[in-house]
Amino acid sequence: MDELLEQFLIEAPELVQQASDDLLALEDDPVNALRVDSAFRAVHTLKGSVALFDFAPMARALHAAESLLDDVRAGRLADYRPAIGALLECIGACDQWVKSIAAIGSLPIDAETEARRLTNALTSLSRSGAAADVPSLATNWASSVFSRDEVINATEGGRAITAIRYAPNPDCFFQGDDPLAWVRRIPELVALRIDGLRPWATESFDPYSCNLLIYALSTAPAADIRELFRMVGDQAVIVDATSSDEARPAASDAGDTVASRILRVDSGQIDALVDLVGEMIVAKNGIAHLAAQMGAVTPQLARQLATKQAEMDRLVGDMHRALMNVRMVPLARTFRRLPRLIRDLALKLGKDVVFEMRGEDVEADKAIVDGLFDPLLHVLRNAVDHGIELPETRQRSGKPPNGRVLLEAERRRDQILISVVDDGGGINVARIRQAAKAAGEVNGEIDALDDAAAIDLIFSPGLSTASAVTEISGRGVGMDVARTAIEALGGRITISNAAEGGAVARIALPQAVVMTTVMTVAVGEEHFGVPIDAVEETVRVPTARIKQIRTGSAFVLRDRTIPFVRLCDLLKLPNAVHLGDDAKVLITSVGEQSVGVEVSGFAERIDVLLRPMSGLLAGMPGMLGTALLGDGRVLVVLDLPELLA
Repeated sequence: MDELLEQFLIEAPELVQQASDDLLALEDDPVNALRVDSAFRAVHTLKGSVALFDFAPMARALHAAESLLDDVRAGRLADYRPAIGALLECIGACDQWVKSIAAIGSLPIDAETEARRLTNALTSLSRSGAAADVPSLATNWASSVFSRDEVINATEGGRAITAIRYAPNPDCFFQGDDPLAWVRRIPELVALRIDGLRPWATESFDPYSCNLLIYALSTAPAADIRELFRMVGDQAVIVDATSSDEARPAASDAGDTVASRILRVDSGQIDALVDLVGEMIVAKNGIAHLAAQMGAVTPQLARQLATKQAEMDRLVGDMHRALMNVRMVPLARTFRRLPRLIRDLALKLGKDVVFEMRGEDVEADKAIVDGLFDPLLHVLRNAVDHGIELPETRQRSGKPPNGRVLLEAERRRDQILISVVDDGGGINVARIRQAAKAAGEVNGEIDALDDAAAIDLIFSPGLSTASAVTEISGRGVGMDVARTAIEALGGRITISNAAEGGAVARIALPQAVVMTTVMTVAVGEEHFGVPIDAVEETVRVPTARIKQIRTGSAFVLRDRTIPFVRLCDLLKLPNAVHLGDDAKVLITSVGEQSVGVEVSGFAERIDVLLRPMSGLLAGMPGMLGTALLGDGRVLVVLDLPELLA
């Protein structure tokens, strides 16, 4: 039973999310029969899984939701859109119940009362919406798929029609199923239509995944067709079009009819493997260190050792990339949980919000993706609550009544960049200054801040611009929590007014704990790492060519004027750079501008396992993370663009 419960706790959140996705999609596209079928299957499978355990209140609520969705599938409701809210509420309750089961092994104490309320609401919607004269949904999709002539030919002579919609499981080839073989066995076939279940994207086409959606008409009795498709009954909808008698899926109560090629492994085991690879990288770098020392004593043996070290270098790199791919999951894992929450929040606030997401397929480390939900939710709630105006206010300003919030993600090198953009009223800087003063900040210091620094006060603990405390905002514990959570993940967050109106929050996160190549540079006796991707070139610049320009310095390199700074000044270290005839300069870039950074010296290029700063150092500006070297030293890896910004 423990193994069954463990499997249930893995599969249940996926089924809850699938049902939620389908129901939200049906709000915008209520005639999407595939979404209706998908929601029904998710609820049906979840109900069957719950029935294996003593969670009776949850099972009753899901049974009521399944019955209501069955009415929708069969076309017994004239307009089921008002029921979507109740169905979403039921799914939301199931989500909380699953979390309770995972935490304490049982449903919360109020589950019985809540389940009774949900069951009554769902049952009343099913009864009040019944309409015997409404054509069945199945007949509607059959009529829309097949041409008028095909339907006339099929019904010639008063023959009854059986309509079939068969969506093979994407993994059906690995289950020994041949979808077209099932089609060839349909008796008295009179019409056939084959479409794609999803768009046929040539770039990401997978020949091992079935993408067929098959429609057919037969004059054989519906009972005979159901018997034929009994082995794949959960994938087929079979309807007697003359009586609107729709076949129910033949899914098992346990909800375990689909074979899977996925091997589920506890993430802790993957973490342990990543740690082992990290130790292998340190050991490999140690061998390189020994080879360099041996070169002065036995050059031939040192060369052989260096050759083996290079081979180990390649193998460790391949192993690290393979492990990172195992840990990588799409941001959709977190993004998919947000639309329903934003929808509910907007309804509660009386606002009309169009929420759009882009970049859900961008992948990041599982720990990053899982840890991103709470801070993202705080940022989005802030955008909807404080950013988007009420519809009447927007109309008075000449805006459309519905506000827009965009959540977008992209990958840039080894970082994930996420932005939350709204088209609301923007950030009232004066109001932030006023709130900061009310929170006890020194007035003179507040007034001396520029607008960007004043806006950054949004992240101060206890600061709130809300006029009253509500269940949504007003306690000043939103954006500071978001920044703390982002920094704990090794990332950074900023917020600003958008040039076109509204506000934009930007989050930069490491894609994963990554192995990266760094150049080590010296500042006096100290050594630091710089990602090789950030180094355009290294040069020696005659000190006579470094000219003072106002409060700064610059030099000319190949007809370009390059600003000149010293790394010791950026890091606020003692001036350990001794200018001789030449200055050792690392060329990097900030945006479109190249910048020369003087160092004491350049050392080797090495591969390191970069770990984000943690503890008191988390979120420290200009620091990407740390790495352990082969000789046991800890190397701090710098973020030069941020230090120079």
